Amino acid sequence: MLWFQGYSMQPAKHSFQLLLRNLSASKTALPVLTLFTKDLCPLCDEAKEVLEPYKNRFILQEVDITLPENSAWYDRYKFDIPVFHLNGQFLMMHRVDVSKLEKQLQKLEQQGVGG
Repeated sequence: MLWFQGYSMQPAKHSFQLLLRNLSASKTALPVLTLFTKDLCPLCDEAKEVLEPYKNRFILQEVDITLPENSAWYDRYKFDIPVFHLNGQFLMMHRVDVSKLEKQLQKLEQQGVGG
């Protein structure tokens, strides 16, 4: 599993697109699971532990919502972290819903593409 730390949504959006493009060029494209988080987030730490058995099935991208460049995400999620998006689409918040994650990962794997 690759762990990718992304802190700025403007550059991260470009980096995210570049990352997806590079992954699609490779033989094993993995979906990107984005974790919206902040420093000192025990629920986020717990969520990452729950994700550990699935880590070879996605790339984890973390976005720190407290950084100034991520103020839109802060306004949206300040009371809800951790929040997860899968390939840019909202997936879940507050805690990892393992059955929802598994269902979406299987769906992507059956399609044979990460994104």
